[in-house]
Amino acid sequence: MQGQGTARIHRKLVDSLYVEAMLLADEARAYFDEIGRNERDTLEALNRVAFSCESLKVTTRLMHVIAWLLTQRAVDAGELEPTDALSPSRRLGTAPETDEALLLAMPTQAASIIQTSIELYRRVARLDSSLDLPSTTVSPARRMMERLAGAF
Repeated sequence: MQGQGTARIHRKLVDSLYVEAMLLADEARAYFDEIGRNERDTLEALNRVAFSCESLKVTTRLMHVIAWLLTQRAVDAGELEPTDALSPSRRLGTAPETDEALLLAMPTQAASIIQTSIELYRRVARLDSSLDLPSTTVSPARRMMERLAGAF
């Protein structure tokens, strides 16, 4: 069971990640729909296809992240039982991989958005995998966070 301090930290972390994901989704949409279209046209044929595929991968990663974060917000709001959030359909979906070599062939802004979506997905994946840890196990970091939360 989460302590009140841990729950507050979890809620703030989820809210922060949600804002980050939504801002990145907006940035990605604006780039791939507008600026990126012109940059894509300057690429070689194979890289143009890869560019379009990477755009879809970014969207997929962000959709999985946002869905997972909304599930966590529903748990925090009491709209969903914590055990229901452990259902496979409510866990973080699998995201497609991006080849590092391909990333180097992308325009700078595209590569930055792609890399940022990968990093965000990996951070949320670590949180999702932490849901599988036994609740009786309290990490030293979590204990420190609870102590810090209690001090304020």
